[in-house]
Amino acid sequence: MGRQAIVVALPRDEQVAVTRELAEAGFEALAVTTPDELEAVLATRREVGVAILDGESDFDRSLEFYSVLHDADRDIPALMVVSPRALDRLAGAATKATINDEFFTRPYSTDALRWRIEAMLIRSMTIDDGSGPVLQSGGDFESASWSKRATIVSIFNPKGGVGKTTTALNLAATLQVRMGLKVMLLDADTVTGHIASSLGLESVTTVVDAWTEDKDEDRPERGLIEIATQHQNGLTVCVLTASPLNTEILIPKHVGEAIRAARLGFDFIIVDMHPSYSPLNQEIFERSDRILVPVTPDVPAIRAAVQMRDVALELGVRDKLALVVNRANSGVSVADMEKTVGMRALALIRSGGLLFVRAANEGRAVVEQYPKEKVTEDFDVLAQKLAGTEHQATDRAGAAKPAFRIFNRTKEPARV
Repeated sequence: MGRQAIVVALPRDEQVAVTRELAEAGFEALAVTTPDELEAVLATRREVGVAILDGESDFDRSLEFYSVLHDADRDIPALMVVSPRALDRLAGAATKATINDEFFTRPYSTDALRWRIEAMLIRSMTIDDGSGPVLQSGGDFESASWSKRATIVSIFNPKGGVGKTTTALNLAATLQVRMGLKVMLLDADTVTGHIASSLGLESVTTVVDAWTEDKDEDRPERGLIEIATQHQNGLTVCVLTASPLNTEILIPKHVGEAIRAARLGFDFIIVDMHPSYSPLNQEIFERSDRILVPVTPDVPAIRAAVQMRDVALELGVRDKLALVVNRANSGVSVADMEKTVGMRALALIRSGGLLFVRAANEGRAVVEQYPKEKVTEDFDVLAQKLAGTEHQATDRAGAAKPAFRIFNRTKEPARV
């Protein structure tokens, strides 16, 4: 069995966009328009994993859909799509709600909705025995393995000094520490990588060390998870090499396969890359779901980003690119940068000044060391966008938190 079927009961324009996105991701999307149609589908289909419902246009019909999902022996998770204004009313009315039901607010991008569906399916197939969530026993592991497929986000710019490592480290820490997701941070900078030292990790076993030892002892290469080091904040940190010399064992295809295998069990894999177009980096580009291009508001960095756009087109990964503007409060027009580079800005990161140095001296990320700083809010926004929860952020009082970002400006993916 492949991916589970997803029921889509949304207004017509949203239904078309969402079913297309799900189909492209490998799901079987089943469009329904009435509770009776949903009942008929569920009477013959047992592999429905989630139902996407409109919780706003016709509130009473939404509750009818919801009842069908939870009637008799059924307990099919529902993802209710609503406006922020309707969220409180719907949450209070759905008294039969289970812990597997979730809400998703408009406006949204179709890929963000798809990521949320992926996350819901992961949770539905895991149990937690106190040591963290794992796949439930029983069933065919291979047929379910897609549900543990982490999103691979690579951080790359062909120019150094634009904040690649800073972005990778703080994005990973935000996803892990501030959002409660399971994250591997992979240092794939084979020349000047310093993820481990920035996090205060000493005597780290690298992939080069482990695979060289495995080869000498004539045994299979260990996976990244086996080699990785656990940081005190929960991050799983893996380093390809501590030296730019003697890296012949890092065969690009083998590294790519190791990254693919590591997707099982994580929500995100964040990859910090060396600024080059090496065969290894091209392999990582191919394996990545998103490639974030940090750029600072200066001519060399912008030109490097333009070069990356052109190379990405030739490599067939142009649609994976997104701009992250560092030092965005420098006075340079972000709109002008977007126009010049030919990419939309996914997020804007304000300058953190010496905060990054002080945090590194403590072996921590800025978002941990300085949780109330503006730059931490910016990383929150970036992480929320990647996780598909950018419209869910609230402050301690429950009010919507203002965000320093560009809303809904990309043409791809579709927004509804």
